[in-house]
Amino acid sequence: MTVDPTPPRLCLLIEDQPRTRDWMLAVLASAFPDLRIETAGTLKSAHAWLDRHGTGLWLAIVDIGLPDGSGIDIINRLQREYPDVLPVVATIYDDDAHLFEAIAAGARGYVLKDEEADLLVNYLRRIERGEPPLSPSIAHRMLSHFRAPAVVKDEAGLSPRETEVLTLLARGLTVSEAASRLGLQPQTVASYVKVIYQKLCVTSRAEATREAVRRGLA
Repeated sequence: MTVDPTPPRLCLLIEDQPRTRDWMLAVLASAFPDLRIETAGTLKSAHAWLDRHGTGLWLAIVDIGLPDGSGIDIINRLQREYPDVLPVVATIYDDDAHLFEAIAAGARGYVLKDEEADLLVNYLRRIERGEPPLSPSIAHRMLSHFRAPAVVKDEAGLSPRETEVLTLLARGLTVSEAASRLGLQPQTVASYVKVIYQKLCVTSRAEATREAVRRGLA
């Protein structure tokens, strides 16, 4: 009698940027060679996928900033309807607001997409040992949050990495040059720029530069 092999574990990768999606697919394949990976690029398509396949899901890699909403909505749904699924955030946001909102929603890990691929693979492999995958800066941020009685925050809520990107832009560097200086992918820095503009309520590099000068960054 032939016994059917154990079906591969199933992962849903929710990421709207095609290049980043391909990069994350390679990271996941390296971390879990037996993984079957499905993708969704919007909140709507992710919900539709869960409607059809949610009961067989093992792992969900969730981007927070999606074109039609926040990936936190997916994490809330997974916590509510599929509590055995492991939701892990993969994002560029390294600020307290996004981090603790994700954890409160039920995220079991939080990694930053600007990590080196091999490091990210190692963080994700911690899942096999029952450990939460966390980028080191996120782990430090969590510890600092509970250790420090008070923290002086940027008035617009800029994270240290966003402040770093704003400083380089204000000094005249292009997105590609800033990416090279920081050791990041240009699309990652472009995503940071979008978030910076939103937080500062500006629409141009000139306005962003004025804000940087006002803050003493340039």
